[in-house]
Amino acid sequence: MRTPEFWNPGNGGGVQASLLMPLAWGYGMAGQVRRAFVTPQRVEVPVICVGNLIAGGAGKTPTALALAKLMQEWDMAPHFLTRGYGGTARGPMRVDPKRHNARTVGDEPLLLARQAPTWLSRNRPAGARAAIADGAEAIVMDDGLQNPSLIKDVSLIVVDGGFGFGNERLMPAGPLRETLSQGLKRADAIVLVGPDEVGVVARLGNIRAPILRAELMPSLQALKLRECAVVAFAGIARPAKFFRTLEAIDCRIVRRFHFADHRRYTPDEIMTLVEYAGAQGAIAVTTEKDWVRLPKEAKPMVQPVAVTLEWQDPEAVRELLIPTLTSGANSDD
Repeated sequence: MRTPEFWNPGNGGGVQASLLMPLAWGYGMAGQVRRAFVTPQRVEVPVICVGNLIAGGAGKTPTALALAKLMQEWDMAPHFLTRGYGGTARGPMRVDPKRHNARTVGDEPLLLARQAPTWLSRNRPAGARAAIADGAEAIVMDDGLQNPSLIKDVSLIVVDGGFGFGNERLMPAGPLRETLSQGLKRADAIVLVGPDEVGVVARLGNIRAPILRAELMPSLQALKLRECAVVAFAGIARPAKFFRTLEAIDCRIVRRFHFADHRRYTPDEIMTLVEYAGAQGAIAVTTEKDWVRLPKEAKPMVQPVAVTLEWQDPEAVRELLIPTLTSGANSDD
């Protein structure tokens, strides 16, 4: 699905959100019941959880990749742990980009596996144990903040500075996976991605968790598209973020195409887009997450636009993580 307009920040969601509030209350209650009846399990290496409080689009995967890169620079061997949303596999299994595709493992695991060993597992404790048996010195969870089955030693909540917490209502009345008060009390740090355009810092109130600021920056390959004519398409929660990236590198966007999040593209769809771009003298471009979901034969015809997360203060990230990473997993939650 694409993010509904009434989920956006600013108006509380209006009539549509109000009509969906009974379902939102039920959703919230179901989450509380689940957490109450699950006993979290401890594993013997530190678990760093990169999560968010909203449905999709905050920047969890770039944050997880940036954290793993820092750990590797610190001579550690992190492994990723992910559910593999959008794929059919249940795991535990180590993701191999040479053998697996997005239909099997989902799109995000394929991106993570480029940086570090990546384990897909619907059962998070089982996936963590498999990673540890394979040599993981730390586990970086891409998502899983709301999953109570595995004890987290550090929990980072990623927030998009341009969207914040949307209309601040629970799904489906809004984008929240749980209430702000419930989620924020488990945060060891907030990762604020991009400028704070919607008052995120003010909304956080007096929480003690530090705020780590970061930016999503286009890769060097993406910068080569500067001043090029492009036909842009994206099947992510908030395609506008992708289009703003293209505008920031001075692409001339001939046309924008929106698709549902985690769209499974057909060869005919991509051929139509590529032919349209060619007729306009433009290049067909998409996000990296979309590109890994393209049919194999279509990938050479589409240019992926990669972004990386850059920390405003890498030393603050180090100060947050090093005590846990060097002392091992904590004895208490």
